[in-house]
Amino acid sequence: MQDTIEIGASDALLIIDVQNDFCPGGSLAVAGADGIIPAINRLQKRFSTVVLTQDWHPAGHKSFASSHAGKAPFDTVELAYGTQVLWPDHCIAGSQGAAFHPELDTSQASMIIRKGTNLEIDSYSAFFENDRKTSTGLTGYFRQLGIKRLFLTGIVEEFCVGFSGLDARSEGFDVVLLPDAVARFGGEGHDDMIAALTASGAHQAAAGEIAA
Repeated sequence: MQDTIEIGASDALLIIDVQNDFCPGGSLAVAGADGIIPAINRLQKRFSTVVLTQDWHPAGHKSFASSHAGKAPFDTVELAYGTQVLWPDHCIAGSQGAAFHPELDTSQASMIIRKGTNLEIDSYSAFFENDRKTSTGLTGYFRQLGIKRLFLTGIVEEFCVGFSGLDARSEGFDVVLLPDAVARFGGEGHDDMIAALTASGAHQAAAGEIAA
């Protein structure tokens, strides 16, 4: 029998990047990513604080392979803040690809964080851009509300979900990853991220363990 996790006023649900470009048919699609949406929608009803993040890049963003001559998607380059994986053009501000997936319930959101808006810097985490200095303001928002524990869902575990979890731990929040409400690439990168999250003190739980 599963233990039940009771949700209270100091808990928040963080929904990472459930956007068209990351779902089947999108420019940076993760296989089966849209399959997590029903679980995320059910979870939202159990939280009084729900925050969505949205990748929101200007055209010509430095994380796009198309911005670097001779480079292809998934190559890497060295930028001022470190090694950057290059991506297909995706989630361009105002585009249909950047829109939330139409099946995602956004009506429960108390805050939407748009990240990756700086042309020169990518942003995986919901808390900081990849320069590790520029804050999104999310920590302050959660502290103002008295939030202490975060439940993580969304796309994709090895990057935006995982780095959000690591930053949440470094900012002093308890973190619970809900794997059945998280999309992933799989493989070695997945194993490495789970190891890093576990080492940070993050936990995992099934979405079904959360009390109705």
